[in-house]
Amino acid sequence: MTSLAVTTKGQVTLKRDLLHHLGIKPGERVEFEKLPDGEIRVRAARPAGTIENFFHALDGKVKLKKPLSIEEMNDIAAAGWAGELGKE
Repeated sequence: MTSLAVTTKGQVTLKRDLLHHLGIKPGERVEFEKLPDGEIRVRAARPAGTIENFFHALDGKVKLKKPLSIEEMNDIAAAGWAGELGKE
């Protein structure tokens, strides 16, 4: 178990190995959930994607040299739902 000190401002800094364990990179957000008995659940905040992000990758604005494979379509769908595709 990791023990961290609380600053006078009431802040705690999570160590790099804990952030790595959560899969959190610089600039990303962390969610905290209050649980009974004074416990807190910490997890990486994952933005909710939209179906528009998926369709944007397939709307014809991107010129492809060959048709997409099922695996590539699945990767695009996963990235769109995860909010990882760019917006215009």
